[in-house]
Amino acid sequence: MLDMIKAMTEPKTNPKIKVQKFISPPKKGDVVEGTVIGFGPFAVYVDLGPYGTGVIFGKEYYQAKSIIQNLKIGDKISAQVVEIDAYDDYIDDGYIELSLKEAHEKEGWDKLKELKENFETVTIKPNAANKGGLLAELYGIRGFLPLSQLSIQHYPRVENGDTQEILRHLQQLIGKELKVKIISAEPNENKLIFSEKAVESKILKELLKNYKKGDIVEGTITGLADFGAFIRFPLDRVAKKSEEAPDFMEGLIHISELDWQLIHHPSEIVKVGDKVKAKIVDIAPDGRVSLSLKALKPDPWKKIGDKIKNGQVVKGKVIKINPSGAIIEIMPKIRGLVYVADFGSEMKLREVLKEGNEYTFVVANFNPKEHKLVLKLKQ
Repeated sequence: MLDMIKAMTEPKTNPKIKVQKFISPPKKGDVVEGTVIGFGPFAVYVDLGPYGTGVIFGKEYYQAKSIIQNLKIGDKISAQVVEIDAYDDYIDDGYIELSLKEAHEKEGWDKLKELKENFETVTIKPNAANKGGLLAELYGIRGFLPLSQLSIQHYPRVENGDTQEILRHLQQLIGKELKVKIISAEPNENKLIFSEKAVESKILKELLKNYKKGDIVEGTITGLADFGAFIRFPLDRVAKKSEEAPDFMEGLIHISELDWQLIHHPSEIVKVGDKVKAKIVDIAPDGRVSLSLKALKPDPWKKIGDKIKNGQVVKGKVIKINPSGAIIEIMPKIRGLVYVADFGSEMKLREVLKEGNEYTFVVANFNPKEHKLVLKLKQ
């Protein structure tokens, strides 16, 4: 059987390979350098100089086919020693079994770790997507660009966190060139993580030096999510410094900063395309900007401090029921919460309270400074 394998893999271009004796035989796992000297139907022969002749065949040949198809005689390559003493007949002929794929991966990881350490920007082309992000290869190593590491421009604005809609958005990025930085390169864990946001953050941090907390900007609502609304505003206080520098910034208005009243979803206050003014309430070190709409609105809670007392009986309308409880409006812009725990479950709460109906409640906890109003249904 071994004779048959040797006959099939004998090089066509150089059937009489001169065997050199080992000066200091390499060990299994060593990476050696050599020159391609011949090809067989299912093998590649490599001159390893003083170590003799190496051969890439069998499983190692098929695993490295995408690399081998670009090789030609005379090419210099690096390969990893797979076996020295597994095939006695091959050893007699001076062959060392090699793996091109293993050496190629090691070289790739070395390059990736260097890029990470130097925090260099690289370009990738995603070739697949899942609900968590994008997949792409760099130096033959498969990496992952998580959803949370996408840039402002590419982050999906999907209401209700619809995973299928998120996936459809990500699939539109397959094949597009994206500039990223490497934030994790761990060969032992086979973990390569890209970040598009890291490239953008460095640029935005520089541009945002001309903005500060308390500044008022005017922009457009670009997307809604359960946790808030995205707003895009022009960076009109700075000159565009490079082609990579954006003309606009996109920030987040958290749901708690949309209005003074308690709301169930941002769509109650704004919709995509609305032109609004907002106040900058925070600029994070990574360039993320948080804004507020309610900071530019009069606070209705300041006018009711002496009108409501703990233990007071009030009328209220059920605005919305969610897993936390029921949102109750007792007067314009003043809303409180009835906790689901008072009923045992959301299902029980929905059996007793109906959205749009009015009921009688008792004020359990009222704190106008903290804009807090907890109610209990009057039995």
